Amino acid sequence: MVFYQKFEEREAIVVTVVLKGAQVFRRGAFSGGDVSVSFGDRVFCKDIVFPSSLNVSSFTILPGFVDVHVHLREPGFSYKETIFSGSRAAARGGYTAVCTMPNLNPVPDSVETLEPQLEAIRKSAVIAVYPYAAITKGEQGLVLSDMEALAPQVIAFSDDGRGVQSPEMMEEAMKRAKDLGKLIVAHCEDNALLHGGYIHDGAYAKAHGHRGICSESEWGPIARDLELAAKTGCGYHVCHISTRESVDLIRQAKKTGVDVTCETGPHYLVMDDSLLQEDGRFKMNPPLRSPEDREALLEGLLDGTIDMIATDHAPHSAEEKAKGLEKSAFGVVGLETAFPILYTYLVHTGLLTPEALVNKLVWNPRKRFAIPMGNDFSVWDLDAQYAIDPADFLSQGKATPFEGWTVQGKCLATFFDGRAVYLADV
Repeated sequence: MVFYQKFEEREAIVVTVVLKGAQVFRRGAFSGGDVSVSFGDRVFCKDIVFPSSLNVSSFTILPGFVDVHVHLREPGFSYKETIFSGSRAAARGGYTAVCTMPNLNPVPDSVETLEPQLEAIRKSAVIAVYPYAAITKGEQGLVLSDMEALAPQVIAFSDDGRGVQSPEMMEEAMKRAKDLGKLIVAHCEDNALLHGGYIHDGAYAKAHGHRGICSESEWGPIARDLELAAKTGCGYHVCHISTRESVDLIRQAKKTGVDVTCETGPHYLVMDDSLLQEDGRFKMNPPLRSPEDREALLEGLLDGTIDMIATDHAPHSAEEKAKGLEKSAFGVVGLETAFPILYTYLVHTGLLTPEALVNKLVWNPRKRFAIPMGNDFSVWDLDAQYAIDPADFLSQGKATPFEGWTVQGKCLATFFDGRAVYLADV
């Protein structure tokens, strides 16, 4: 399938094509339908006739996915990823909106330090990219950022990559965020309980002599913050939960009316520490937990405790990820593998319906974070089978625990605001 060609002597034109007969996800269900798309100034032609329609009856059209937790590394760490490379990777994964975390250089803790990121987004993003601002200056946990000035330009406030250690600081942040109509999005980690750990303190760590990270380092701060959210009335969102205690705490808080949502990542849903290898591509924070934790996450996903799935896409250089479990940097990439992994290992196995997966990837994050839906969608061949190969990634980061996994579902094209932003070589 060739949608456009480029010529040395070229003039940009707008080409509109109707994709006919696909299975389209609309209003919570799949049905046959047609979708009109534009290839805009991506199309350069000379003496070539384009079809007015294409039969895509063997394909599925899904609404544009949203990832509320990515690291695009620009400004400050462009050797790991850029707005351009990261947003292209997102488009290849079917995403049309992402929210990028503030552990950058400079940290966006004021209007002035946010501007370099906004400029990079304006210049290079191929999809919608919404920046977070830091909760505290420099993400140091000591002084609040300029939240009032930042609020109109950011999606929410987070110190992701670090936990806010002071309950007094978090309470004040929640009060201000509530007044501003913004969410507090929390990386929950108690530094006093880390003890230099770098994987889960479970069976694998004990068997191989690794320092472990205890589950309480995550669920302890969640318990604290849920009390503060109840007290302040602030909208509170928990990042990348990984433990069964976290699921239980959030489930109970929802029952009592706390304004809380949460996310987990694909790797926590389909992997546990029994699958660890002595390789940096298995190192992320929080770490892969026990099989019992994974089962609790799946239960939370099914009963609605876990509202959405986010990748925590965290690219690093090859050198930074080549130092084994102990010495490698924390973080793996996920934008280009999330849907195929989830579709193959949750939907195909009967654990999750396709409709439920779309809700976790599209409608729930859009509703919680007030992210609008335009003419945004992706075209998938859900019958295509292949092995995940990081060499194919558009992301600059290549470290994934899913390398070599066989998956079903290939993204053929992604459209943002009705225009093609990703086209597979088919």
